[in-house]
Amino acid sequence: MVRSLADFIATAVAFVLAITVHEFAHAFVADRLGDPTPRRERRVTLNPLAHLDPLGTILIFVAGFGWGRPVNVNPRYLPWGFRGMALVAAAGPLSNLALAWLFALPLRAGDVAFQFPDRSVFLPSVGELYITIVFINILLAVFNLIPLAPLDGAKVVQGLLPYPYDVQFARLQQYGPLLLLALIFIVPFFLRVDVLGMLIRPPIRLLFQWMVGA
Repeated sequence: MVRSLADFIATAVAFVLAITVHEFAHAFVADRLGDPTPRRERRVTLNPLAHLDPLGTILIFVAGFGWGRPVNVNPRYLPWGFRGMALVAAAGPLSNLALAWLFALPLRAGDVAFQFPDRSVFLPSVGELYITIVFINILLAVFNLIPLAPLDGAKVVQGLLPYPYDVQFARLQQYGPLLLLALIFIVPFFLRVDVLGMLIRPPIRLLFQWMVGA
């Protein structure tokens, strides 16, 4: 029971930190590119309260996963059309990878050792907290780079495609949320195949092992 509580605390802290940095990165890049919307809505901040979605936050503490409040961006203020939006979108996952690397460095160098918490306490050890932060940030980065709306990967791919393929890809993204829900819930339930897990587990494992030196 103690171990589960420690895991729960480490996971909750990691998610809150990851979501805050992710959404701040979107807001910061959009602001730097000339969109006044994030600053007007007070999203260019590292205050978690500005970025946490009520339902997403509740699920973090109830189910161990969640999401943040999306940053509103007005493409009319951004340069380079779809490419400007791609930069804003890419900032989120890249910030998570940067944060994962920051917390992986002490683990990789041996300055912080991964160890299970003492069963007499209810808090995770420093090592467990660090390694959970690394894993959660890598997970969010890889998941968000899936090229299906509303995930960041859709806007990144759209910004990389030449005209007119970028416009055609944008039109297809109206089906993105349905496809994403099918991959998460319908396909595993009815076909007993975790297609999404098969896609994201290898890069998550590779990045995790590379960062922590495992």
